[in-house]
Amino acid sequence: MNFGLTEEQVLLKQSLHRFLEEKCPATRVRAAIDSEDGHDAALWLGLADLGVTGLSIPASHGGSGLELLDVALAAEELGYAAAPGPFLGNAMATVALVESSAEEEKARWLARVAGGEALLTIAYGEDESQWDPARMTTKAADAGITGVKPLVPYAKEADAIIVAATDREGPGLWLVERGAPGVGITALKGVDQTRRLAAVELRGAPARKLSGGSAALRRSLDAGAILVAADAFGGAKRCLDMTVRYVLERQQFGQAIGAFQAVKHQLANLACDLEPALSLYWYAAHAFDRIRGESERHAALAKAHLTDLFDRAARDSTELHGGIGFTWEYDLQLWFRRAIFDRSFLGEASFHRARAADLAGW
Repeated sequence: MNFGLTEEQVLLKQSLHRFLEEKCPATRVRAAIDSEDGHDAALWLGLADLGVTGLSIPASHGGSGLELLDVALAAEELGYAAAPGPFLGNAMATVALVESSAEEEKARWLARVAGGEALLTIAYGEDESQWDPARMTTKAADAGITGVKPLVPYAKEADAIIVAATDREGPGLWLVERGAPGVGITALKGVDQTRRLAAVELRGAPARKLSGGSAALRRSLDAGAILVAADAFGGAKRCLDMTVRYVLERQQFGQAIGAFQAVKHQLANLACDLEPALSLYWYAAHAFDRIRGESERHAALAKAHLTDLFDRAARDSTELHGGIGFTWEYDLQLWFRRAIFDRSFLGEASFHRARAADLAGW
């Protein structure tokens, strides 16, 4: 049995890696984080031209009709490059729309999203890092949606926000368009400026309920956890690669510091932890499409383990770089900050480990 990637998936990774290596060096990442909105529109259109924005969109709506593993492979490469932009929020919102049964909204939005002409985002989490749909306090009624969503990716740039809320039937999803009355958006200054967040306050905002939104809500949260895990794997791998290059060049006491036993052991331990972790997000993505009964638990496990690993990789790499690793001028800080985002967005590792335990019946 072959547990590897298909030729098409390998080509996708290689093509995206080359594109980002050429078009998204650290200088461009820094330019984006220094900009007002953190959105490199030209880079985003380049990704759309490569088909990244339409990977999971059905061919009938102008996309590639691929599976979540393909989207996760793209997320890994974006994490390796610390690429700025609205990929995560847009991908989660796309999954939510595809998984719903809102055919009218699919026809209106999906083809435009696939072509990079429209941008979607999601509004799920609430105060005190609340990501459990059953505990969300945002309410939907005939008069509109009311509530606060403090962590919404690229809310100001999005053409529409897919909002998780509850009504008499329980948790579901509603679509709020740009410029709708009763929507207040406040940009936030987060640690990771490669992925901007905003606080969204809804005061009776008009919205359209997505049919089948309850199941789509859970599915999009699972997809988001897997995509964050893939981003974390790519980021951790970049930290390891940067540190290996550095310790082979940095001289101390007449030799490269990579020759020191303590340095070699730290890097060997990190490499041994990182390589097997790849299978976690691969299998979680596979289960998302092929083994739905296991999807939620494996998404939680992948999110918890890989974001923890990325956090440790960023910290160990920073320490192995010595004083230069802690400076703004050195690029490693871009991945250190990204690790903090991945660890917290959609819930901390402890939250997802508890979910996985509950789902396993422990």
